[in-house]
Amino acid sequence: MSLESIMGNTLHDTGTQQLQFLTTKEVADLLRVKERKVYDLAAANEIPHRRITGKLLFPAAELRSWIEGPTAAATPERPGVLAGSHDPLLDWAVHASGCGLAMLCNGSADGLNRFAAGDAALAGLHLPEENGWNVASVSELGLKDAVLISWASRKRGLLVSREAAPTVRSVADLKGKRVAMRQPGTGTALLFSRLLADAGLSEADLITGPATAHTENDAASAVAAGEADAALGIETAARPFKLAFVPLAEECFDLLIDRRSFFTPPVQMLFEFARTSEFRDKAAALGGYDLAGHGAVRWLSA
Repeated sequence: MSLESIMGNTLHDTGTQQLQFLTTKEVADLLRVKERKVYDLAAANEIPHRRITGKLLFPAAELRSWIEGPTAAATPERPGVLAGSHDPLLDWAVHASGCGLAMLCNGSADGLNRFAAGDAALAGLHLPEENGWNVASVSELGLKDAVLISWASRKRGLLVSREAAPTVRSVADLKGKRVAMRQPGTGTALLFSRLLADAGLSEADLITGPATAHTENDAASAVAAGEADAALGIETAARPFKLAFVPLAEECFDLLIDRRSFFTPPVQMLFEFARTSEFRDKAAALGGYDLAGHGAVRWLSA
């Protein structure tokens, strides 16, 4: 639901001017949080609100200013670029929705850096952390006017060739095997380093080629083409190449979004499309996705 469509709701018409307010539910939908969070913000006087005849209402014009922040007018508009990690479902949705966002998928760390520099409106992230995914990585940067929204949970594990499948059932079995590697700074590379260490291995125990895979599909393609015995990837990438899949983790793939950019037509168009049955049918067909938390706010800047 766009800010413009919500602001079409009218509470009172004086005949000379139209006073526009939002309900608690409409604000919750707008911010993609639970209604309880909106009540808490109002109770702490952290969000513009009024109590009219005992009902909690939110003046639309003041809410817009609050969302955009005090420095919004002085902040240059971000380019319509979606940076960060590659995700097949997100890639498809950007094109199928016709939203017009440009994609620059060079890994989670690169996306985070581009977002912090103001060079991207959104960044796809799946950065492994001690107690989860992404939240600590973005919160420690001191970002302003940003929100982290869940896109999907993904099953990640080993993509294994048919020939190697009988002998590769865990990370420890990769010793001496040919492995397609992802570029440094990707969430996959960071997770793989941790999994190798947990298995008592290092990259020196593997046979790695000079080239790196830059997307999930590139990694799967290298295994399918016989260039590698295995790679760390998502289940979605294993299916079209008919590769064996050894599940290892359930990861959170999130979108870090500039708060102003969230209300621009391209981003609104993408999220509107993600609420369609066509989107959910595609996720089911690709496999390896859980959309139960899709659209939930996982972190909000101060």
